[in-house]
Amino acid sequence: MKYLTTINDKTFEIDIQGDGTLLVNGEKREVDFRALGPAFYSIIMNHLSYELVIEERQEHQVEVFMQGRLYDAKVMDERAQLMAARTAMLMADSGEIAVKAPMPGLVVATPVPEGQPVKAGQTVIVLESMKMQNELKAPRDGTLHKVHVVPGQSVEQNKVLVTIT
Repeated sequence: MKYLTTINDKTFEIDIQGDGTLLVNGEKREVDFRALGPAFYSIIMNHLSYELVIEERQEHQVEVFMQGRLYDAKVMDERAQLMAARTAMLMADSGEIAVKAPMPGLVVATPVPEGQPVKAGQTVIVLESMKMQNELKAPRDGTLHKVHVVPGQSVEQNKVLVTIT
């Protein structure tokens, strides 16, 4: 199962493998994670033991208390992340709008050249993330004002990919 977890404005791509190991941003991590109670957990990582309290606050929002520190985290699977990004994009109906990367990834294609008209729902960027190609669509009719990326470019979450006027 793959998740995007954001802590202190830094996003981590977490892939839980079938054998119990984790890939964090593509790097393998050996982690023993055990539930001790409804919100109480034990983690052994790098031969060190940690106890955590994890409480869900809102949808996709959790608080993690570990080693005397409280962390606010946003945890979303890939589909929830894409849906949130697309919903936010659909809210704007006039002026300049930026289509941003909903997750870190690699730009595969920019099918519409600058200056060309676009229709709502038309693919303006193809972004590959977690071995899946995602077509990012124009949220409304307009003109593709500026393409800020090129195919083959790696992008971080929230990077502006194109602007539409």
